[in-house]
Amino acid sequence: MIMKFLQKVPAGLMLVPLLIGAVIHTLFPQALEIGGLTTAAFSNAGAATCMGLQLFCLGTTLQLKDMPAVLKRGGTLLLSKFLIGAILGIVVGKVFGQAGFWGLTALSIVAGVTNSNGSLYLSLVKTYGDEADAATVALLALNDGPFFTLLALGASGMASIPMMSLVAVIVPMILGMIIGNVDKSMMKFFAPMADILIPFVGLTLGAGINLKDVVKGGPQGILLGLITVFVGGFFTLFFDRLICKQPGYAAFAVASTAGNSVAVPAAVVLIDKTWAPYQAVATTQLAASVVVTAILVPIVTSIWAKKYGCPQLSSK
Repeated sequence: MIMKFLQKVPAGLMLVPLLIGAVIHTLFPQALEIGGLTTAAFSNAGAATCMGLQLFCLGTTLQLKDMPAVLKRGGTLLLSKFLIGAILGIVVGKVFGQAGFWGLTALSIVAGVTNSNGSLYLSLVKTYGDEADAATVALLALNDGPFFTLLALGASGMASIPMMSLVAVIVPMILGMIIGNVDKSMMKFFAPMADILIPFVGLTLGAGINLKDVVKGGPQGILLGLITVFVGGFFTLFFDRLICKQPGYAAFAVASTAGNSVAVPAAVVLIDKTWAPYQAVATTQLAASVVVTAILVPIVTSIWAKKYGCPQLSSK
């Protein structure tokens, strides 16, 4: 009964646990912080571990012959998402100043649109796409943090590129790929576990989201979420179809705001103090966008995949 319900909800295995985690964190923030295995497995503290294991299992399915497609698709999604976020943020900043328009700051726009929720993307392309789509998550992880935001704001000269952090993201998938290419039986053993971990990734990510932030972010935060999904999504869609010749489901699967983006304003202020007056408002707007995009992206991706096609549905 539970599984049938989850299968009816777009990206239900990811979205429903995420919302459950968010509700628990919002209403009973200490419930998952009692320590021990409960905190390690079900709180936001377990998100990185679950994602790392998921990337390893996914890596075992990636064959060397698939790498050209991975680099082409991942690079297209990564660069087009960065470009639209940078263009929108820079235009708003130049025209309206750092405060932005209608209270929506230029910092919020750049951080919200350029960052993406890798776990949500992975869940969706596992549902609708193929192995090459899923493997691109290693490349897309590059936009999960302040680097591209700083670059777009013209502050990259004052920042050091966190190379080891980027390497750390890719290592689990690389190890999985080595094992999967050396021994196909190991690939068959680990591959199903990538799907099994999806609900745990959703729950642990949700456990770091406070639904009250949607209210604090106000209509500006909701607007940021809509811009990220629809303006950013259709911009990425154009290049996904033009360059990769794909139906476009992956473009909308990546049209989200990453949970880690909430920490980006603070990271930016550490390097460029002129953004300090806008840190608090940008943080709440980004938090609202995280929730809005987490709800909208699975729905939009599902509708697009069913209307224009995708590998998983065409094979059934």
